[in-house]
Amino acid sequence: MDHPKKQASNVIHLLTEGSPADQKETLETYFLPDASFIHPLCRVPSFSKFYLPLIGEINSRWAIWMIYRWYKILSPRIVLNVECDGQSSTPTARPLLMIAEFNQKSSILFVEIHQIFSLFFVPFYKSDVHLTTKLHLVHSSKDSKYYIKLQEDLYQSNEVVKFFWPGGATIIWFWQMFATFLCIVGALTLAPVTWMYQKRANTVNGTNKRI
Repeated sequence: MDHPKKQASNVIHLLTEGSPADQKETLETYFLPDASFIHPLCRVPSFSKFYLPLIGEINSRWAIWMIYRWYKILSPRIVLNVECDGQSSTPTARPLLMIAEFNQKSSILFVEIHQIFSLFFVPFYKSDVHLTTKLHLVHSSKDSKYYIKLQEDLYQSNEVVKFFWPGGATIIWFWQMFATFLCIVGALTLAPVTWMYQKRANTVNGTNKRI
């Protein structure tokens, strides 16, 4: 990529909405051969050469392609909307994908994504899934382009379950609220422990802070 922030939206569209050939071409164009991939439900470690019977020599980029192919099989129609620098590339009625930030010093690109995901074997099932994708880039001195060496898909737990558990996000939400209630009860019940910690901190730091 010459301009990661401007081109990332097109790359993501091709990987999710493109044909299998588009997915393969996009990976070969923008991902390093030994690129790695991290997702809450699967992972591809970085490797360069591995011989697989009946298939031949493969690398980690090939394994990432298989993940995107399977993703396409599970949800044949994935809907995305891309907005970059305030310009929307598709109708605003679609879910929103927004380029969040590119840190040129660390070569890390953050992308916020909203997508409509539907399982082909669950009739009428559609779910609006939100995630943040973190792309670790490498700048090549040969052609002055950026290539993806690691893709991390970051999901909240209530978003992950939408892939395989219709209605599960609601149950996760109630569990999170219950866990919050337990935290409050525990913190109030064991308040003397907190006071002890604060008293010790005051002694060490020479302060007289109260909580």
